[in-house]
This record gives sequence, C-alpha cells and structure tokens, in this order.
Amino acid sequence: MAFLLFLSLFLCSSFLYYFLLRLTQPTRSSKLPPGSYGFPLIGETLQLISAYKTENPEPFIDDRVNRYGTLFTTHIFGERTVFSADPEVNRFVLQNEGKLFESSYPTSISNLLGKHSLLLMKGSLHKRMHSLTMSFANSSTIRDNLFFDIDRIVSLNLHEWTDRVLLQDQAKKITFALTVKQLMSFDPGEWTENLRKEYLQVINGFFTIPLPFYFTTYNRAIKARTKVAEALRTVVRERRKEFAENDRKKDMLGALLEAESGFSDEEIVDFLVALLVAGYDTTSITMTLAVKFLTETPLALAQLKKLLQKVSVDNSLFGKLVGKWEFEFVAHNYAVYLLYREEHEGIRAQKNEGEALQWSDYKAMPFTQCVINETLRVANIISGVFRRATTDVNIKGYTIPKGWKVFTSFRGVHLDQDHYTDARTFNPWRWENKNNNSIAPSTASVQGNTYTPFGGGPRLCPGYELARVEISVFLHHLLTTFSWEPAEKDKLVFFPTNRTLKHYPLNVYRQRKP
Repeated sequence: MAFLLFLSLFLCSSFLYYFLLRLTQPTRSSKLPPGSYGFPLIGETLQLISAYKTENPEPFIDDRVNRYGTLFTTHIFGERTVFSADPEVNRFVLQNEGKLFESSYPTSISNLLGKHSLLLMKGSLHKRMHSLTMSFANSSTIRDNLFFDIDRIVSLNLHEWTDRVLLQDQAKKITFALTVKQLMSFDPGEWTENLRKEYLQVINGFFTIPLPFYFTTYNRAIKARTKVAEALRTVVRERRKEFAENDRKKDMLGALLEAESGFSDEEIVDFLVALLVAGYDTTSITMTLAVKFLTETPLALAQLKKLLQKVSVDNSLFGKLVGKWEFEFVAHNYAVYLLYREEHEGIRAQKNEGEALQWSDYKAMPFTQCVINETLRVANIISGVFRRATTDVNIKGYTIPKGWKVFTSFRGVHLDQDHYTDARTFNPWRWENKNNNSIAPSTASVQGNTYTPFGGGPRLCPGYELARVEISVFLHHLLTTFSWEPAEKDKLVFFPTNRTLKHYPLNVYRQRKP
C-alpha cells in the first residue's frame, strides 16, 4: 500500500514537473543549446555531485561536451541551466554582468553570507564596494601596509610546527589569521582561533539543502553564522567608539567606518563575513595543493640521473644537502628542489638569520608565480560561477531564455586539451614560455580568455594579488625551513568544496643550519 502511494505521488510529481517544463519552455523561434534535463525534479544533480566527490570529476563535463559541444543545457540544483565550457561565452557572460546577467547563488550561500555581502551586491553599490576592496588589496597597499605582517604571521606559524602536521589545517590557520589582521587589525590569538572554528561550520553549510531542522548541517551553519555575526558586531561597536575619539586604524573596517555614505552595523558585518570567507578558504587550499602538486610531480628521475652521470653525489650541489634522507627527498621531489634551488635559497642566502622578507624579494620569485599559475589552473579552486539571464540572450546561434541560470565553467576551459598542451598534467614550466599561447596563455590574454582562476568582468576577485603574495611568502618559508614527505596517501576531492580528504598530513624535517 505504501509503495503504491509513493508510486502515485512520484508519477503525479513527474507529470507536474514536465507540464511546468513545457509551459515555461521557450518559443519555437528560440533555439536552446542541446542537452538533457535528466530525471524529473532532480535533473542531473546527482550525476554532478557524484562526479565531483571523486578525484576525477572531468567525465561529467567531458561526456556532455563530446555529445553536445562546449555549450549545453542541463538541470542541476533544481533549475534549468546552460553550462558553458566555451571561453568566449564565459567572457561574454562575465563582461555583461549588470546588463544581460546578474549574479545568482544557491539559497544556502545567500543566507549564510548575508544580503549585504559583496557577493550578492548589485549595481552601483557593488561597483563602489568592489573598488574599495580593490584599493586595500592592490600592489602598493600590500607593499606598504600588509607585506610585513604577512611575512611575520607566516613565519610565526611555521615556527610552531613539530614532526607531523596537517598541512591543509595549518594553511587555513595562516590565511584566517592574515585575513583577520588585514580586515580588523587583530593579531592571532584565542579570539581569532575561536572565530575560525565557527567559520568552519559556516562554510560546511554552503552547498547544503536549507532545511530548518536542528540536526542538519545547514542549521548548524546558521547557528555558527549567528555567533560569528555577534562577535563581529561587538568589534564594530567598539571601533565606532574609537573612531569617534579619533583613534583610527588603517584597515578595511576603518575604511568602512570612514565611508561618507555611512554603513549600518548590519551592512558592515555582512561585508566582513563574506570577505573573511573569500580570504580564508580559497587561498589556504591553493597553498596546500601547490605543495601537494610539487611533491607529487613525476618530473622524471631521468632528469636527475643525467645530472648525476656528470658529477658525483659527494661533490655535486646535491651533496651539499645533509645526509642520505635529504638526497632521497631531492631525487623524488625534483620540482620542489628546482623551486628551492633557483629562487628561495638565493633569497635566503642574502639575509641574516630571522631577517624579514622585503617586497623586492617577492618580486624576485618568477618561478614561484609559475607554480601558483599552474596550481590555480589544475586545481580550479573556484570551478566556475553562476549567473542568471535577466533577458533572452542570443549567443553563438542559441538563445539563453530569461530567468535561466548560466554556469561559466572555468574548470572546463582550463583542462581542455584544445587550450593547453597536456592540459591535465601539472607542469609549472609551461608558464615560463609566455610567448606560446598554446602552452600557456597570458593571464591578461584577451584572445582566448582561457585562464580565469579569479573570474572576470565587474566581479573579478579583488584579492587576486594579495592571494599570490600570501602563497609566495608561505612557499618561501616552507621551502627554506623544512624538508618533508607525505605521511599518508591523500587525495583531492571537489565537493562540496575543493580539499584534500585527509587534510594532507606531512612528516616535516627542520633543515639544519650550515
């Protein structure tokens, strides 16, 4: 009896679904991109999630691109969506933000970030706040106001490491401490660590069904968000009092308090919540994966053997490392060694012990930038962004109907063999040949728009330069302080967010001073 009731409800809901689908279908004069809506109600959501819970989510994109092309329709997360793995379409969508498209995110993310977050702002307010954020994360501001603290906080964190660390967790501690310092001038301590733990709960709720039941991940995230907001609200109130007494700090919160338009406490709190998320999670995962990819790059031992055929170990540059274990580390992690040898050892050799990095040192790390470029391309920390069409949009012979979502897939472009040679191989050396666009297009390339790890258009990530600086400083201190080896085999997964499954455990060995 129960089965028959369930079957009846399923058939009725399926009929209603297809009826509504046909009712809202574009007119025959409109040509939709080819594709499939999948199962009733759930569409192809389960296929998408299943793919992204593995180490290799590419089949979801590859299968559909092979069948339909780089622009196809699907039905995911309850909505009909045009999925684009076409760099020209992606650029068109991103550049027409506020004209033909608007930002659109799942309800869970919107509720957890707050209606006044930068991610959800629109129109002139978004433009103004985006510019304000950019002004606090441009090269001159980083050089003059932020760089000293970045170097200091990274160095302090690594100083506390013992024999075994969970690199992903340590990277998160570093980036959260840096972001809190930059936004509110707080140094790392008990307050910032308690706030970070609440943030973990908030982020876990981003890609969940927003059910109000107390036992759900979403409900726990909402409760954590309330605690975070209250903690930040207390800070804002105290800073307002200091501001009235002409005690003013040069941080993001200070700029918000000084704004002529005058923001309410609620608006400032929402803004800070979103910036803490943006500066915390993505940068820390990039740090972790840069180390993971470098460590696991199978840059053939043949290269090393060719060198060893010419010189003996004892008299070679490799023999300068102390002990057999260090030599084996070099042999199996040649990519790491090149990064260390060619850049960071030289920088550190010019300094006294404990002497801080300078901005000129950061600018002397070109290969490190190649590593960061390639990590961003392969890992795709942000796999793409959602937009919603505000009117019928005609592009490449197809029509994207008003109200439909568009997913611009950065991952689909970055890992396309048509845009990169051996696209799915981690190869930081490809970025040294910037003149060959088929190997590695310039980040500023307009021809293909095939490299967009920070998005594009009016919503280009305002912290892209700051993220690069933080990752570079972290890699410098890691490479000049430790040797390491993976403590366990770990793998990368992509849902609900990019991360290593076991937090990337490492055995670390502090380098001996000469």
